[in-house]
Amino acid sequence: MDLMQLSRFSFKHLSTLHVMLCTHSVSKSASILCITPSSVSKTLAQLRTLLNDELFYREGRQLIATPYALHIAPSVHIILNNMNTLIHQRDFNAEEFQGTFRLSMRASTFDIFAPSLCTLIEKQAPNAQLEIHSRSQRGFDALLSGQVDVIILPHDKSQPPSNEKQLCWQTILDDEMICVMQSNHPLADKTLTIENYLAYKHIAIFDKELQQPYFEQLLKQQYQARKIAISVADFGSAAATCQHSHFLFTCSKKWFERSQQSVGLIAKKLPFESGKVVYSMVFNQLASNDPALNWLLQNIKTTLISPIL
Repeated sequence: MDLMQLSRFSFKHLSTLHVMLCTHSVSKSASILCITPSSVSKTLAQLRTLLNDELFYREGRQLIATPYALHIAPSVHIILNNMNTLIHQRDFNAEEFQGTFRLSMRASTFDIFAPSLCTLIEKQAPNAQLEIHSRSQRGFDALLSGQVDVIILPHDKSQPPSNEKQLCWQTILDDEMICVMQSNHPLADKTLTIENYLAYKHIAIFDKELQQPYFEQLLKQQYQARKIAISVADFGSAAATCQHSHFLFTCSKKWFERSQQSVGLIAKKLPFESGKVVYSMVFNQLASNDPALNWLLQNIKTTLISPIL
């Protein structure tokens, strides 16, 4: 252990680097850390010398993290998380908590959880702040580096979770897949069969972090692959496309029942076995060491879900 070199680093260096990796902004980092932008810049300059890396470079108006900065982000998160655990050994009091919870999810997932999340922040943790990030921008890598605390996502249970052993998956809501279409669709008054389901073109949802779902694999193996006309990133975008076409859209029943974006569409039961679908929360196992995040996880598993079942 190089104690002499380690003595040159402080938690000010690590906390500044961690916040910069989350915000990619000197001014935003300064606001979060309650220091001046010049202080952030000075600390970054010291880090560049200590780590012998540029850490961030400017591209247009954006600051981009270097590969080395991204590589060490999970380690920095672990160090800060462990130190935070030592500082906050007392029982967590949600009413007094003044920090920020950072969640990541699709907009369509937020359609389902918004009422409960808002109630949680308003009633149980009134001094806390809640940040909801787009999962397309902050996925599993963001969990590992501490940029987000929890990801909530729908997925086919047959889809293997991330191979990253540091990430934990917990099911919080059971669901099923349905077929959605225009109310005046040619199939609206007909029984949906596997033949007419496959005869029409479809709207697909792409997800770069999950494997191909079970129902797609089953169709290919037992019948034929769906004919995909359009691929979008979110249920809401798919619903808007569905409202202006005869394309079929296979999606979450829970979302269809609760989202305003599904108004004007009709749903039919799928004419084949689609597998078990759930909503899960994914979190870094380090989160269980943080009293605030542990409180959040427990409430997602219990308090949050009960009002919407």
